[in-house]
Amino acid sequence: MQQARTEILYRDTTIAIEYNPEGEWIYANWRGYQNYDTVVAGCEKIQELMKEIACFRILNDNTRVEGQWSTASRWVAEEWFSSLRANGLQLFAWVYSPSMLSRLSASKAVKLAKSPEYIKVFDEITLAEDWLRSNA
Repeated sequence: MQQARTEILYRDTTIAIEYNPEGEWIYANWRGYQNYDTVVAGCEKIQELMKEIACFRILNDNTRVEGQWSTASRWVAEEWFSSLRANGLQLFAWVYSPSMLSRLSASKAVKLAKSPEYIKVFDEITLAEDWLRSNA
């Protein structure tokens, strides 16, 4: 199967954000150790691009994230997800990191967001992509 070409929208040392035109979603590829500041900056950039290109489905990939970032979990749950929804977010597929500490941080954010139906977590990126495709 041929990989779909994506358009790079933004890149820095902690995140690369792309648009997948075939799947019609934003792909956020987080990398390395994260902290409150990098999480907030990356999340705000995702939201800015979501509004700019009018794409309201996000594939949030944490498979390359190391360590914990739980200091930002509450902000992600209470501030960012609320703002994403208010700005049109439809689906949010979140792929867990293999790092247990990062996984716990993500789980905390989802739990604090009260696991709304538009957020679903996955252990594998292919399952997240399938979920987004099946809910197109």
